[in-house]
Amino acid sequence: MKKFLHGFIYAFSGIITCIREERNFRFHMAAAFHLFAYLPFFDLSKAELCILVMLCGAVFALEAVNTAIENAIDSTGIVSKTAGIAKDTAAGAVLIAAVISVICGVIILWQPAAFAAIFKFYIDAPIAIIAQIVVLIFWIWFVFLWHRK
Repeated sequence: MKKFLHGFIYAFSGIITCIREERNFRFHMAAAFHLFAYLPFFDLSKAELCILVMLCGAVFALEAVNTAIENAIDSTGIVSKTAGIAKDTAAGAVLIAAVISVICGVIILWQPAAFAAIFKFYIDAPIAIIAQIVVLIFWIWFVFLWHRK
């Protein structure tokens, strides 16, 4: 049982490592945060919501696998064409998942009434624009400047 519980500690440690060291992982976090922050404006079925959650999870999982592959290859100190192909292919898998996620997101979220409601929300509550600017500044800092290697 103790080994089983330690597995969760190791897994969370890996997630924290991805957040701390991988800019792209943090970028995906920012995108997912904004997606879920605006979801209340959209009329989604449970199935559509589950699809969006699974797509975000797939991108995060593949980003973590990409990080693991890159670190494993880099730890060998060997530079080879095969190592480069492995790293590029893992990065390509993340890109494929991210692009497919965006396409599916656009298909699911293409609801002009929801975009009108978001626009109206900001017109009716100008302080929300300031809050959004502050959040945007935070995410730019978090994604691009926080914990530089």
